[in-house]
Amino acid sequence: MSPELVRLVFDATLETLYMVAAAGLLGTLFGLPLGVFLATSGRGELFAAPLVNRVLGTIVNAARSTPFIILVVAIIPFTRLLAGTSIGTTAAIVPLTVAATPFIARIVEAAIREVDHGLVEAAKAMGATPLQIVRKVLLPEALPGLTLGLTLTVVSLIGHSAMVGAVGGGGLGDLGIRFGYQRFMPDVMLVVVVVLIVLVQAVQSAGEALARRADRRVRRG
Repeated sequence: MSPELVRLVFDATLETLYMVAAAGLLGTLFGLPLGVFLATSGRGELFAAPLVNRVLGTIVNAARSTPFIILVVAIIPFTRLLAGTSIGTTAAIVPLTVAATPFIARIVEAAIREVDHGLVEAAKAMGATPLQIVRKVLLPEALPGLTLGLTLTVVSLIGHSAMVGAVGGGGLGDLGIRFGYQRFMPDVMLVVVVVLIVLVQAVQSAGEALARRADRRVRRG
């Protein structure tokens, strides 16, 4: 490839990392408390609110079942409202975050439900409040599962970030479509695919290493 295309690949990689990092952070910010609430708001649980639990669960399921490319198009007015435009790297963060939030919520819910219920009962017996149980029992014990789940989320976001390139979202997907597909440059498409694979492998390896470390810490605790 020419130096110009190398620069384009580098810039597109930075755009992809920016989209994924921002959407992952925002998705965790919204999805973590939502997942905790879904896991602890059933009948007879810490924050018992079964009706609200069912309503939120239905909304989360509906959001998760919507194909991402359709979601991107469907929320264009919402994206314009928040970002001022519906195209570009920053605008792509909006649908990525909307897609990540329910996904993370279900991952958090599943991880917390895996925690031994006896630990919760023991904390209750010692007089811990519901918030203390969440902060000092549920989240620390669920940390290895949460780490692996968030790793899976980031990997999914990398794939989604490539998909938003089809609608002007920027990043590696946009580069692959504009140069690799529309301009018939298979070498560019190959480089894009290789970079995406490297990113996914790096994220997966880092996530698994962090999960193992968190698991050892929980076991020692």
